[in-house]
Amino acid sequence: MFTVQEIAETLGAEAAGDLSLEIRRAAEPGDASASDLALAMSPKYADALSGGQAKVAILWPDADWQALGLSAAIFAPRPRMAMAGVTVMLDQGQGVAPGIHPSAVVDPSAELAEGVSVGPLAVIGARVRIGAGSVIGPQCSIGMDAVLGEGAYLRDHVSIGARVIIGDRFIAQPGARIGADGFSFVTPEVSAAENARKTMGDAGGARAQSWLRIHSLGAVEIGDDVEIGANSTVDNGTIRNTRIGSGTKLDNLVHVGHNTRTGTDCLLCGHTGVSGSVEIGNNVVLGGMCGVVDNIFIGDGVVAGGGSKILSNVPAGRVIMGYPAIKMDSHTEIYKTQRRLPRLARDVETLKKAVSKPDPSD
Repeated sequence: MFTVQEIAETLGAEAAGDLSLEIRRAAEPGDASASDLALAMSPKYADALSGGQAKVAILWPDADWQALGLSAAIFAPRPRMAMAGVTVMLDQGQGVAPGIHPSAVVDPSAELAEGVSVGPLAVIGARVRIGAGSVIGPQCSIGMDAVLGEGAYLRDHVSIGARVIIGDRFIAQPGARIGADGFSFVTPEVSAAENARKTMGDAGGARAQSWLRIHSLGAVEIGDDVEIGANSTVDNGTIRNTRIGSGTKLDNLVHVGHNTRTGTDCLLCGHTGVSGSVEIGNNVVLGGMCGVVDNIFIGDGVVAGGGSKILSNVPAGRVIMGYPAIKMDSHTEIYKTQRRLPRLARDVETLKKAVSKPDPSD
């Protein structure tokens, strides 16, 4: 339970009314009870708020909170920033009890700092080091010599491979897999795939061959304040480590291939796949279902629209879209032109008929 005043002070926001009222949870305006904080940060929620039971709400600036029937209000100039602060305060967690669950398996050589919690059936390998205040959820696995910084939060069924190094305040959603082997295979002779890539269309008569495995000797390095979404994967490097920069966030079902390195504060949205040995700069945003070919670079501040397929280097600051990905304004112009093609084809056909059947008087 938090008072209105405590929430407002945490958010650094202005508040009005009875600031001693206590809040149990956050709710949408139409569903909020008298002990809830209604999230109504736009005028479009006014009707739902007036018709509900909420006594306290986060509102848009200059809203007439008394006319809305409220007893108190907090004002949010930037709604999503307010959401970030409120959800941190009111998050009840996943219920992992303090201490080490009796069913967990912790190697005697592992070092767990003060306040580490380990859930049921978790397995922590030899010489693992886990920072203070970390939470290791049920059925997680942490391989030998892995290092997790302070305040790590692993949800259930997370796998951290051997020798992975992770900074502070790491979050891994259910089923995240960090440190799987990279997808690296080779044939004794030049393969059809190699020829096709080199020639852009000719397999070159290469014979069928079996694939030989290249082992991953590298690991994964992850900076501070990184979050990995549910069922996402980050592969080990072949020789050098794969690296995820501080502040970077991976959505659900994202794949980062071996040897790839991302900069700081990147966003990789759902279903994005990044091939091996890609260099990604700082503050890069890859929209949902983006695909990135191997051995290219993406410069700082690049934004790629959803579904983009990035097949070549991208300079810093560029906004791209499409398959293959090009400047977004160029892609939009091409799309508009494509939509005009049926009409253009009809016009051409009409002109052909007119030319092929001249008027007899001509």
